[in-house]
Amino acid sequence: MILIGITGIVGSGKTTVSDMLRKKGIEVIDLDKVAKEISNQEDVKNDIKKLFGETYITEDGVVVEKIKELVFKDKEKLKILENIIHPRVGQHMYDRINKLEGKGIKTVVIDAPLLYEKGLNKELNKVVVVSTSAARTRERLIKRGMDEKDIKRRTAIQITLKEKEAMADLVIRNDGTIEELKKEVDDLINRIEAWEEELYAS
Repeated sequence: MILIGITGIVGSGKTTVSDMLRKKGIEVIDLDKVAKEISNQEDVKNDIKKLFGETYITEDGVVVEKIKELVFKDKEKLKILENIIHPRVGQHMYDRINKLEGKGIKTVVIDAPLLYEKGLNKELNKVVVVSTSAARTRERLIKRGMDEKDIKRRTAIQITLKEKEAMADLVIRNDGTIEELKKEVDDLINRIEAWEEELYAS
């Protein structure tokens, strides 16, 4: 099996690329989605309540936006939250990979915003970085309802796109139209097929 990471920075468009790959039949594990699901497990909610307080938990689960606001302002609290969530996310990811491998799936894409920051790239065969200009990133995040302070806080914990591009096996540019991005994704699928052939020939 070949494991391919997809990353970028917040607002660069990696989730859009992952969705396009999924529609093409590629198996994608979205670690952001996994983290949200895990955050509503009873043991995780109890840990968060104990370490951060009852105000971050409701009957519906963890108040995600509220806890994000807290941890992006405080690196120590961010580390505490990551120590609760990340080991469980990792276990879920490897369990899913093993199940897919058992079904004979040749390629799995891991959509991970903090792929390089958490050293996950060391566990993967290839990494694809979705990149865009700072202006386009800002434009997209403002459309999502983020203000300037929020944008700065979220990007401050991430390695810059320039650094990520330098480490990547492939860079996808996402500055143009959706049709142009679809062509980039088609080119990525061709590259994935070549990577598969290379892996299974060795």
